[in-house]
Amino acid sequence: MKFAYTIVYVADVAGSLAFFETAFGFSRRFLTPEGDYGELDTGDTTLSFASKALALGNHPQGFRFADEGALPLGVEIALATDDVMAAHQAALAAGASELAAPQVKPWGQTVSFLRCPDGMLLELCSPVSP
Repeated sequence: MKFAYTIVYVADVAGSLAFFETAFGFSRRFLTPEGDYGELDTGDTTLSFASKALALGNHPQGFRFADEGALPLGVEIALATDDVMAAHQAALAAGASELAAPQVKPWGQTVSFLRCPDGMLLELCSPVSP
């Protein structure tokens, strides 16, 4: 078994792709002609976005979407980087909202938290040494 991808259901698929391209330099793998599904090349695991309409088509019972409330969902996307401060500033410049500025944790890892323009909780962190 292999963890293949994460799909985030959003109001604006192209906008979510553009945020991650602009803020972190990820490459767009593709966006469907309908604009309802897209993927970013992020390494071994793919980060995907799908429209709310596509989500409801697959699961008509509904969802709580990430942008539907003042508090983020209890799920986060974590991106590891050697320069958390620079990545944090790039995310803010691209439209993210700061939840917690970069800080060094007791175990030595630097971590920050932001909310993406599409509502997702985003953690930026330095790699953890075993």
